[in-house]
Amino acid sequence: MPGNQQTPITWNKLRRYLGKVEKPARYTGGEINSVQKDPQSVDVLFALAFPDVYEVGMSHLGSQILYAVLNGRDDVSCERVYAPWHDMESLLKEKGWPLFSIENRLPLSSFDIVGFSLQYELAYTNVLMMLDLGGIPLRSKHRGPRDPLVIAGGPCAMAAEPIADFIDAFALGDGEELSLEIVDTYKAWKATGRSRLDLLVMLSLVEGVYVPSLYDVKYNCDGTVAGVSPVPVRLGDESYKSIKAQTGDLSLQSACFPEDKPGYFVSPSSVKRRVIKSLEDAAFIDKPLVPLIEPIHDRVMVEIFRGCTQGCRFCQAGTIYRPVRERTPETITAYARKLLEASGYGEVSLVSLSSADYSHIEELLSRLMTGCPGSRVSLPSLRVDSFSVELAKMLGASRTGLTLAPEAGSQRMRDIINKKVTEEDILSAAGNAFSSGFAHIKLYFMIGLPGEADEDVTAIADLAKKIRQIGRDMGIRPTIVVSVSGFVPKPNTPFQWEPCIQPEELRRRQKLLRDGLRGPGLNYKYHDVEHTWLEAVLARGDRKLAGALELAYERGARFDAWSNHLDIDIWEQVFHDTGLDPAFYAHRKRDAEETLPWDHLDFGVSKQFLLREREKARNGIITSDCRAGHCTGCGVCLNLGVEMSLK
Repeated sequence: MPGNQQTPITWNKLRRYLGKVEKPARYTGGEINSVQKDPQSVDVLFALAFPDVYEVGMSHLGSQILYAVLNGRDDVSCERVYAPWHDMESLLKEKGWPLFSIENRLPLSSFDIVGFSLQYELAYTNVLMMLDLGGIPLRSKHRGPRDPLVIAGGPCAMAAEPIADFIDAFALGDGEELSLEIVDTYKAWKATGRSRLDLLVMLSLVEGVYVPSLYDVKYNCDGTVAGVSPVPVRLGDESYKSIKAQTGDLSLQSACFPEDKPGYFVSPSSVKRRVIKSLEDAAFIDKPLVPLIEPIHDRVMVEIFRGCTQGCRFCQAGTIYRPVRERTPETITAYARKLLEASGYGEVSLVSLSSADYSHIEELLSRLMTGCPGSRVSLPSLRVDSFSVELAKMLGASRTGLTLAPEAGSQRMRDIINKKVTEEDILSAAGNAFSSGFAHIKLYFMIGLPGEADEDVTAIADLAKKIRQIGRDMGIRPTIVVSVSGFVPKPNTPFQWEPCIQPEELRRRQKLLRDGLRGPGLNYKYHDVEHTWLEAVLARGDRKLAGALELAYERGARFDAWSNHLDIDIWEQVFHDTGLDPAFYAHRKRDAEETLPWDHLDFGVSKQFLLREREKARNGIITSDCRAGHCTGCGVCLNLGVEMSLK
């Protein structure tokens, strides 16, 4: 049991008040395949924290994997905690209760390690809410030896400077092995009884772990980042000798324990993302958690491969999860069968960034239909082509409709973003869909992309109308749903230097498209401008935003990613009161030579490659898919010591 022991919330105490909150099953636990260990019987208590409601967190495959991996160890107990909804937050405050875990209802502050999954920048205020309700000091520098170690992983961890002051350590990249090494490091530190600083130093020597408090950020006069560099820290004599001796990598030992600074430790100048070399051998869930209320995705999930080689220039996931690593059809089929048997579900979802790109997709589907009789198979991500339509037809998706993502309406824009699909491909896929029994087609687009003109926006409407007409010509009354989001230039992509368009301009383009999409059979859905604006600020921000985040939380910002829950007035006033200009982060074009707030975090793809892709985008030049055998020179395989693995 951790040193900061606290009394759990008893079931008798909790159940008296659950009738006062919406969906009480969010907080009760007791799901099929959940793991409940005696906290006194383990060495490390780990709270897996998801900064959104139960239904969203239970649909996150990564969290399910980590839950199984951590609880697979006899010396670790991993429990879950989700962001409480507004009514539960009020109840906790009214009763003076801390935020508690689901399995044993332990206060968050009683855990050794609290690990957050950062999937979306607009969840940052929820992280602060959970820390505060859990009795954990918000700022890392205010935590003492009895407070939990607060870590965070997920895609946002590769550019999380705005929230860096609140997190003790970030886990960069694949977490299956890394999470266990963090636990081992914690155990080794705990046995020494040494300072919290020693723990942070020991963690910084683990490949893939970034400890922000061990780095200093300097700024230029214009507010841009001058550099992020390690801060030499003085260790006690015993700590210095012990940690240095335990550093097995001699080159790392030489760099981190400089001879000209005896007694001092210096963190690595950059932190590399952790990558699992073989997904075939990676950890797998034997018994998936089955939620008590319907989650966002109500099915079992099998990851068929990790990474993507399409090279879409707007896509952060397509760069930070490289290279592609596949599982064999035999392994996937065996996993699917186990999951279905252990859960009682009747559907398995084949998860990846682009499932139709799997090398043996047809063989896999045939195996699953034979090996898992009576169960449905779904592909959540499909290319825009007739092959994908045939796959969807095989899987019976015509009952619910077909979802495709052309991303842009004109060929010029598709070339700019490296979306390797033509209008002929799109229309052919639509025709094939209608002839296969589909009457409902959903299309995803973005507006506000670099180089976009009005004719590119109206081309979206023109394309939707052409698809509708194809259906009508075949005697169908089709429904075409056009779903449009505002483009946010994400870190670690070729567009990371580009500005996000101003809110008023995004509204104008939304209206332009809405005017073009009037008529029967055309449905238009779009994301709120305010969400796009705030996401751009937080995604491209630096540590100076920490004060704004904390103040926004104190003034009531919660669930900012949810429709009708983002209070933009809070954020605008917060930026004013903290003296920060949100346009500096969201709408400023970055110079190619500028030091970006995330440059010290190495995700494997070289900056030179991103700049080449940016230049290609300006000239509308397509980059091929390296699955075909031609290396694009992104650098990830060489830099991270891992190769693409196609089964």
